[in-house]
Amino acid sequence: QVQLVESGGGLVQAGGSLRLSCAASRSLFSINAMGWYRQAPGNQRELVARITKGGSTNYADFAKGRFTISRDIVKNTVYLQMNSLKPEDSAVYYCNAEDTVGGSPKTDWGQGTQVTVSS
Repeated sequence: QVQLVESGGGLVQAGGSLRLSCAASRSLFSINAMGWYRQAPGNQRELVARITKGGSTNYADFAKGRFTISRDIVKNTVYLQMNSLKPEDSAVYYCNAEDTVGGSPKTDWGQGTQVTVSS
């Protein structure tokens, strides 16, 4: 199991920036992939960005050009830099870890961090 602790959410005006952090309880090289998801009230949880153990990244269309996922291997931490924020980016942002346990895939989630973008 991977324990994840998110931080960095808050209230920001439209056009502003935030950086979210997700600290993992073990080496990122031992985790298949790390991702950021978000869920707004009444909506399903959706992928924002993902980074694999090898460093490959992919983004949701709404995140391309505005958000950047990165990692610090020494700190076992994944970041989500969010720029040019819009009110529709308001949501709870969750970090997840895609792991393999006993040969089976397993996903662990953090507790989430609230991002609110005011217009």
